[in-house]
Amino acid sequence: MTETFRYDVEVLHLLVSPAHAYFGRAREGAADVPTADAGRVELVAGKGIVGDRFFGKAAHLDAAVTLFAIESLEAIAAELGTARFDPLLTRRNVVLRGAHLAPLLGHDFALESQGDLVRLTAGRPAHPCVWMDEMLAPGAHKAMRGRGGVRCRVISDGVLHRGPAVLVSPVPLEPERAGEATLLRASRLSSSTPP
Repeated sequence: MTETFRYDVEVLHLLVSPAHAYFGRAREGAADVPTADAGRVELVAGKGIVGDRFFGKAAHLDAAVTLFAIESLEAIAAELGTARFDPLLTRRNVVLRGAHLAPLLGHDFALESQGDLVRLTAGRPAHPCVWMDEMLAPGAHKAMRGRGGVRCRVISDGVLHRGPAVLVSPVPLEPERAGEATLLRASRLSSSTPP
């Protein structure tokens, strides 16, 4: 039996963009590319989010979807003494409230939303780029290091919806310590199938 932990989370944003917006020199500005904050996204195993810039790209198959905790962004804004940042400017695909993501690294986990389930593997940290200083605020690149989210491989086809969701994890997650901590309501469940 594999022990799993279930966390109530909220999917705040689902960013889908068919092209890269941040390339070249930041002082020249971001590229004008269409970007959607979708109500739902379709994920395909081994490929990523349908319609996104990383979908099916060989160099990104193990990191096609990025997850980011809004608590990290709120803490960064507080540290830099600025107003709230637009989470879409981070260019992370899935922005969640209610989960500390770093413990997921190296593990398979699932997100359940509106009766649908998608399984992912958190492969590596989503390191920030220097564009964050230009797009968010001076100092944001450095402040975001170590808490820029996780890059994931999609391991099952599924649909992810914006709104209330459940993160099913094989490891316990701790809330963000900086800024306003979100208390996670975790219940231990015994299951014969891994998340």
